[in-house]
Amino acid sequence: MEYYILKYKPISTYLEERGKYRNEHLKLAEIAAEDGSLVLGGAMEDPADEALLVFRAESEEAVKSFAENDPYVQNGLIEKWEVRKWNVVIGSCFDG
Repeated sequence: MEYYILKYKPISTYLEERGKYRNEHLKLAEIAAEDGSLVLGGAMEDPADEALLVFRAESEEAVKSFAENDPYVQNGLIEKWEVRKWNVVIGSCFDG
């Protein structure tokens, strides 16, 4: 298992528009958290111009699949997203 960061760049009206899709987005995130792949996730604050989600997964493809199926992405609330492998070397969750 590897760690990956999914970074979202939301549109400028994200906070105003997310309510329409928030329940669906959170349900997807809850499923990923329950299966152990989503470790942490949330938006930056003041300003809410970026969100980071930390995954522990077998491959980058699993994380890309999450993003592609996210209602925020599908409905245009995220103008850009990227997945990057994160080489964790220390921390309480690290088992390397």
